[in-house]
Amino acid sequence: MAIAFKQETFRGEFTYANSDAAIRRFPFPFAQDSYMYSVNMEPHTKGPAGSVFEHPFDIDEHYLAECEDRRITLARDPQRCQSLPHMIDAEWDVLELIMTSLARDYPECFMLLRDGSHWTWINRPLNIRQPFIFGDAATLPRGPFEYITRQTQGDFVIMDQRDNNLFADAGMVTSQADWSLSFDLGMSFMEWHAPVPLAHELGIFDRALKYLLMLQQGRPVRRLNWTMTVNPRLDTAPETYPEWGTDRASVTPENAGDKVHLRVELQTLFRLPRSNAMLFGIRCYLASLAELATSPRWAARLHRVLGSLPTELQEYKGLTRYRPAALQWLAAHDDGRELPLGTEPV
Repeated sequence: MAIAFKQETFRGEFTYANSDAAIRRFPFPFAQDSYMYSVNMEPHTKGPAGSVFEHPFDIDEHYLAECEDRRITLARDPQRCQSLPHMIDAEWDVLELIMTSLARDYPECFMLLRDGSHWTWINRPLNIRQPFIFGDAATLPRGPFEYITRQTQGDFVIMDQRDNNLFADAGMVTSQADWSLSFDLGMSFMEWHAPVPLAHELGIFDRALKYLLMLQQGRPVRRLNWTMTVNPRLDTAPETYPEWGTDRASVTPENAGDKVHLRVELQTLFRLPRSNAMLFGIRCYLASLAELATSPRWAARLHRVLGSLPTELQEYKGLTRYRPAALQWLAAHDDGRELPLGTEPV
């Protein structure tokens, strides 16, 4: 089925909004009334038709707008995409994985023609037709990793595996939740995740690293992560904090429904065949409290999750200043009834 792409913005006047269909497929992350970190990995297998889990890389109505927002961010700060020199084989791995996946899963939008090492990539939504020689970076307008991730929704980090560890040695990061690729580039798995409170004491990252080191090719995994954002802004990097940090002071109980957005990351991990590196995809989905409130279960459950969230997580996720206003807005949608377990929008 053809995707109806929207013309919208994630900055300036913030014209971003979800259609009814996009709200219904939103990956709501809370199956119960409270939240605490867990590894929560599962196989990244084909999900229900129309869901965000249907294909390895999800393309939706926000595709054109997200690609444009990435272009703007990279024009302002090219360092949002970086790759250390030894990662070139992994870059080609990523290009092949994404191109073959999109061409297979969205044939109305993408096509990949291959004749030996001579490939032609066709991206109909962005009006691109690019012949190139696989393995020869000089035949592409940009490096292979940057080239294909400019045309894919979500952020990406390539982790090199060595010395029984994972290192964040390449990344395309333009929609991150307040962390910096320039700061984290080259860090080990534990160094990269050091700022996360409580999880280290619980052994979450020790278990996650052990699990990921054994990840096999052809058996990707996924998990959901979340935070919140004021206004539907993708670029919430430390480098642009002066532009978005003050947004948190603008939330009131009256406007919280429109301004406060649940920000959910569909995180996916793929073992790459030639380099043995690992692709870490971070696909961001945004939905306002008002959009979430079209599901009575979601609004009531989010009210309870935010109300019981440990102080350390409130501070880490940057919610402290506007959480009271969000809770006051959500309270009108929570009558205290018992909610069944699950994340379905009912």
